[in-house]
Amino acid sequence: MEIRTATMADLPRVAAVEAACFPAAEAATEAEFAARLAVYPNHFWLLEQDGELISFINGMVSDEPDLRDEMYADASLHNEAGAWQMIFGVNTMPQYRRQGMAARVMERVIADAKAQGRKGCVLTCKDRLVHYYETFGFRSEGVSESTHGGVVWYAMRLTF
Repeated sequence: MEIRTATMADLPRVAAVEAACFPAAEAATEAEFAARLAVYPNHFWLLEQDGELISFINGMVSDEPDLRDEMYADASLHNEAGAWQMIFGVNTMPQYRRQGMAARVMERVIADAKAQGRKGCVLTCKDRLVHYYETFGFRSEGVSESTHGGVVWYAMRLTF
């Protein structure tokens, strides 16, 4: 297995994995991914096995301490010198879940963010995943202000 950062050539596969992992109201569109890949491809971590995309994590970097819904749709808010690695999505193809694939990618994201001198990582998740992210050292900050996809999200922060 290999973890690497993305290129624009990965766009169709990234969009397909996202569609397999999230309901339409929550999933990023191919156009949104294209905009993100044009600005911050080095903040897309892809886990592949034999050329198959199994899992990926993506998100921008910001000096803002909290993940705002506007960040999902506006790639221009990315600040490469920012303090916080935002995590927009943790995606693993359904047939590979519960095998540690997302954990491999998350560990790489955390290591890279530390190596880049970030203050930490920020994400939002559904209540059933709070415990999972706590295993990586994230702490819940309670219900997020996010209304993304019409779902209740919990703000999670890992501070280095």
